[in-house]
Amino acid sequence: MEMNMTKGNPFHLILHFTIPLFLGNAFQQLYNMADSVIVGKFVSANALAAVGSTGTIMFLVLGIAIGLTTGFSVMTSQYFGADDQQGVRYSVTGGILMSVAFGMLITILALLAMPMLLRLMNTPDEIYSEALTYINIICIGTTAILFYNLFAAFLRAIGNSRVPLFFLIFSAVLNVFLDLLLIIGFHLGVAGAAIATVSAQGFSAILCAGYIYMKVDVLRPRRSDWKLYLPCCAKQLAIGIPMALETGITASGTVIMQAALNIYGTVSIAGSTAAYKVVNLLSQGLYSVGQTMASYSGQNFGAGDIGRIHQGTRAAMKLCVIYSLVTAALGVIFLPYLIQLFFSGDVSLAEIMPWAKIAHNECAALYIALGAIFVYRNTLQGCGYSVQAMTMGIIELSARVVMAVISIRVHSYPLAIGADPAAWLTAGVFGWILYRWLLSERRFAI
Repeated sequence: MEMNMTKGNPFHLILHFTIPLFLGNAFQQLYNMADSVIVGKFVSANALAAVGSTGTIMFLVLGIAIGLTTGFSVMTSQYFGADDQQGVRYSVTGGILMSVAFGMLITILALLAMPMLLRLMNTPDEIYSEALTYINIICIGTTAILFYNLFAAFLRAIGNSRVPLFFLIFSAVLNVFLDLLLIIGFHLGVAGAAIATVSAQGFSAILCAGYIYMKVDVLRPRRSDWKLYLPCCAKQLAIGIPMALETGITASGTVIMQAALNIYGTVSIAGSTAAYKVVNLLSQGLYSVGQTMASYSGQNFGAGDIGRIHQGTRAAMKLCVIYSLVTAALGVIFLPYLIQLFFSGDVSLAEIMPWAKIAHNECAALYIALGAIFVYRNTLQGCGYSVQAMTMGIIELSARVVMAVISIRVHSYPLAIGADPAAWLTAGVFGWILYRWLLSERRFAI
């Protein structure tokens, strides 16, 4: 089920590779939504707000971990594109061994920082305890989540986007079952939701590892390969650390934005949380195209075909434009019905909906810019330009901070929500300029 992306029609290849990724990412968002729906329906609106208030911190912690693992797999795709099977195996062993160390480090640092971080984010007192419980359990399970993403990234690097989808579907179903069992059956509340999430991801990691060991010879290291091959590890760290830092920088901006949103109280947090769940679900197609471009550009960069990379980015942006227009329209139409899923009958939707509509509609208006970020960032990272791509994260952070600070000064919820779309637009334009400069065919011809 490997796919050589150095040959064939770029549009068809990208579309074919993206569809399984989209289905998998959509399933992942659906079971994340299941956490929120079950918590909101069977615990309380405050519990939903507690889970929602930690979303940006989850993005920060898990984003750093996933950025590392994705960076480790870039060398896998480049070695695969260059038909260097020994290099592929060295990248796998290096990625696994380094992920163990980084997983432990991230977990310890995150647990130590959580109480202070929640306070700095203006987390309301009535949801602080539940928010801390939820995010601490997620942090404890960081290594399980990290390894699922690592093994899935290895499979995508060699052109296999279908197998991770199958395991993720299994994980999604398991997560919903565990949510129902732990939240409704054992009355564990937000703790049950967090345990279900990390347990389901852990099972996915085990299944991916087993599949690779039994079925994917090119990714299965020999006994002699189990060592840190320093030239390969150095390249993996040179790509993975900037990717992790970029995600961390971007996530820091969302944490600041959440701090700005938290001052409006639990009703606004609950409304924006539900809306962002919808936005995250609808934007998964854009994220999936970006993931595809990491593998596509990595293989073609390894093969030395810059012109083909440009063909791929044009095809990817066409997909993003079409997808953005369709999903934005669907979101506006169906938002009132989707928001109802998150709350029990004793919650006033008349109070929730105004906050949710503002959050959704402002984001939906700039889906195309978000797609540009994913396409150009992943393309640059796939080519090994992770340090340069990190500047896109700095641009996003700057835009979010400016908007968040202004919104706090003038006490404007629409401006606080606008921090996300403003960051997307600014970073998307900057990413296009950066991509055109770094991957200029004239530069490579000299």
